[in-house]
Formats: sequence, C-alpha cells, structure tokens
Amino acid sequence: MVASKGSFLWKFPERCDVSAETSPTVRRRRLASELRRLRTDRDMSMQVVAKRMEMTAASLSRIETGRRGIRPRDLRALLDLYSVAGNEREELLALSREAQQKGWWQQYGSVLSSEYATLIGLEAEASTVENFEQSLVPGLLQTEAYARAITAVFRPGDSPEDIDGLVAVRLKRQERLRDSEFNLSVIVSEAVTCQHVGSPEVRAEQFRHLAQANRQANVMVQVLPFRAGEHAALTGSFSILGFPATTDQDIVYLENMTSAVYLEEPPEVRMYKSVYDYLKAAALSPKDSASMLIKVAEGLA
Repeated sequence: MVASKGSFLWKFPERCDVSAETSPTVRRRRLASELRRLRTDRDMSMQVVAKRMEMTAASLSRIETGRRGIRPRDLRALLDLYSVAGNEREELLALSREAQQKGWWQQYGSVLSSEYATLIGLEAEASTVENFEQSLVPGLLQTEAYARAITAVFRPGDSPEDIDGLVAVRLKRQERLRDSEFNLSVIVSEAVTCQHVGSPEVRAEQFRHLAQANRQANVMVQVLPFRAGEHAALTGSFSILGFPATTDQDIVYLENMTSAVYLEEPPEVRMYKSVYDYLKAAALSPKDSASMLIKVAEGLA
C-alpha cells in the first residue's frame, strides 16, 4: 500500500514494544503540527534544521508527523533554533510533557501491534467516531466471544495468553462508550449479518448486543442493506475520528492485514465524510436496523 500526500503509513510487525515509542496522541499530533509550522514560517528546510540539530532528516520528519516523540532537550534546542520564547515556549514544553504520558494500553505492549496502539491512542482522545464496516462488527461493539473468535483467526501464531490479552484490550477500549461526551456512529453492511464468525450462538449474542447498543444515547447503529446497491465504500471499511478542539483535524483510519494509513489532508477527509453521510442516508434507520438484527439473531437461536 502506498500512502498518498498527507497520509501516514505504519508498517507493523506482529508485535512491537509500545513502551519504547508511545502511540501518537492528539497532543503529540498538535505538537508535531506546531513544530512543522514553526519551521516553515522561518523558511527553513528540513535538511537545514536536521543538520543544525545533528539528526537525520528522516528523524525530523517522524517528529513533524507525530510518528515519534521528541526528547525534552531536543525540543528546547529546536525552540532555541526557532527563537521561540515566552508563553509560546512554555505552552509547547507543557504540551510535550502531556504528549509523553502513557496510556492504559501500554501494559499490553508485548502483544499490541504498533498500528493498533496508534488507533487506541487517538481513539482515547476522540469525541466522535464514525465507522463503516463491510464484513465484521466494529471492535467498539464486539462481544467477548465474537472478539475472541476474530482475534484467534487473525493471530494464529499467538499463545492463548496473548489472545486473552488482546481480547482484554478490545473490551477495555469499549469503556470509552461510558463517556457521554463521546459519540459513536456505526454503519455495518448487511454482509456482516451473513459472515460466519464463531458458532451460531456467538453470532446470535453479537447481533443482539449490536441491536441493544442503539439504546445508548451516544451510540447509533445502522445496517446498510444489500438493496442500497453500489456505493463508494465498496472499496473497504474506514473510520473517521473527530476531536473536541477545533484546531485538531479529523483523521480517517484505514487498515489491512499488514499496514495502517491515517489520512489527514482536508480534501481526503471531506471525501470520506461525504461518503459516510451518503451511507448514513442509504442505511436503515436505527430502529429498523435493530429490528433486523434481532430477527437475524432469532434465526440463529
């Protein structure tokens, strides 16, 4: 997969040491954006700054895209180079300290892939998530049994203990739904109800859970029926993460078996939001979706 302009691509191994390089949070992205702005405002090339900082241009690029953090002494040296002082300097140093805070998911660093840790870090600070899924129930609404069945097939080389850890992470993520300030909108293709995951009992439980999720004030679940016909999202599933601060841009999250891409360029994000709005209008209402899911669950019982 090739990342387009304005997107970040993470190639990840089966496991990574999450504690070695914490997942990019909104604060890290904000700091990265400010550092990039400071450099461009001063009309300094990345190569010139990297040479003055005695680092590679690749390392500076990773800092400016939020893919890695910056050490306090390097940040102070960079701010000196950009002649940043006063309140602006103190705010950026404070932002750096906040960006280095570790999240709850770091205790599972031995089993988390880097792209998954990144998603959790961003999701933890998002105020909205809009998620379209073609084949599977989204992770934030999976039951434990469904999550275990999916994890086992996606990670066939993992030990039972590793699987337990990954399922625990999936369930811990769902605590985000307890926050009334967080809003989740999910559209699942009707194909999700046809995909065999686990036993009929596992699927029945999952679809009942999905239907009941609509009762939460901050959750909306819709089913996109086959009769909706062709649409732009036939190319694949995606999520749009929105953040409370107006200065923090929305992100589109895409993944496949070996990589994850985060799109941040406004035109790209607008395109996905436009597609999501179309799907939302074409999908069944939350009430009709819940009825359909219950009917599917009853047929599996």
